[in-house]
Amino acid sequence: MLWGSRFDKAPDELFARFQNSFHFDWRLYDADVRGSIAYSKALARVGILTDAEASEIERGLLVVRDEFAAGEFEAKPGDEDIHTAVERRLHELIGPPAHKLHTGRSRNDQVATDMRLYVRDAIARADAAVRELQVALVEQAEKYPHALVPGYTHVRRAQPVLWAHYLLSFFWMLARDRERFADAAKRVAVMPLGAGALAGNPFGVDRDFLARELGFARPSENSLDAVSDRDFIAEYLFAASLLQLHLSRLAEDFVFYSAPEFGFIALDDAYTTGSSIMPQKKNPDSMELVRGKTGRVIGDLNTLLIVLKGAPSSYDKDFQEDKEPLFDAADTLEMTLGVVTGVIRTMRVNVETMRAALDEGMLATDLAEYLVRKGLPFRQAHHVVGGLVKLAEARGAKNSGGKFSSGKFSDLSLDEFRGASELFDEDVFVVLDYDASVKARAVFGGTAPAAVAEQLKLARKGLDAAKRG
Repeated sequence: MLWGSRFDKAPDELFARFQNSFHFDWRLYDADVRGSIAYSKALARVGILTDAEASEIERGLLVVRDEFAAGEFEAKPGDEDIHTAVERRLHELIGPPAHKLHTGRSRNDQVATDMRLYVRDAIARADAAVRELQVALVEQAEKYPHALVPGYTHVRRAQPVLWAHYLLSFFWMLARDRERFADAAKRVAVMPLGAGALAGNPFGVDRDFLARELGFARPSENSLDAVSDRDFIAEYLFAASLLQLHLSRLAEDFVFYSAPEFGFIALDDAYTTGSSIMPQKKNPDSMELVRGKTGRVIGDLNTLLIVLKGAPSSYDKDFQEDKEPLFDAADTLEMTLGVVTGVIRTMRVNVETMRAALDEGMLATDLAEYLVRKGLPFRQAHHVVGGLVKLAEARGAKNSGGKFSSGKFSDLSLDEFRGASELFDEDVFVVLDYDASVKARAVFGGTAPAAVAEQLKLARKGLDAAKRG
């Protein structure tokens, strides 16, 4: 143990297991080794270690890291956390110099540094994975530049849109997710090492040197805050939760769109499963699990916030509970991103089925806009077309033997149109064209082919800039 000399007896066996964190925080081994190597160099610069001792410590720590990486590290009963385990093994490898490494350092600033290094790496991994998903969306959008699909609001067919426009809506959600991670990374880049337990380092270690060695932007400004700050984990978990939420919304759409009742897309066999009893089933389990695991990541964020809300200032053992939700969220997010990217890249798009799902009721707004161009105020135009919708539905029901039908505007006569408004003329039937409806939405950000082509250029430009960065 690192701390037991002032105690008369060992910890209760159950309590020892209760407070042991090595079974999950071993994952910090790489960060712990990096931080310790940098700290050994800082101690050598102020004469606590000789250059030879610092070199020996670095050599030993690299051996420890390799053992972890190869799955060959042998834990011992006294390894209560990753820091204890690494120091114990380092002493076995190099002897007395290992006991100098912790001079002026506390596990408080040590773990805070480890966690920041871990989160920094997790952000980089998430950003790379999100970018891959964005590339997949753009590539799919470019395959079908003219395919039409019903656009929905309230899960009801609303207006026709380009399939590419629909896919790109998720591209821009993901762009915001990447911005959030990038913004969070700025606050992760503050180094706590050298803050000690809470009051600072008494040996004059060069914290600017440590920051440079570990790739941080600057050292923390206040030692009390440095050891207790877990905002950066909360920010990562929030960004991860919102990203998962966006993936869940896409998954919800795809569950429906891949159902036979829709048939807009077909998920590849590699991302579906069958039924144990019904041989015909092809279930979209990949997308359903994306929805389910989103609740898990949101729960990880909630767990951390509850841990932090009652913790007094400075370091508290409560902070041991920051790691499992972080690790779980990072694992879940990275796996989810890989699965969703695979689904996007391998799905089959049924262009004809999507177009066949369009109905003329989706052109009601176009009819109202026709009247607006003839000089009728929009509210009045809306009222007029609403009446025509009812008339078309009644006509459709009559033609289908009383069954529900949305009806077709094209089944109405010109006289019936003029009965609703004298502003209708023979050119009204030209309005009843899905491609023309889409083409009319040529405003920047709209669904017109020209506007979507511009969107794709912007998307590609953003991806290229991010790749260069």
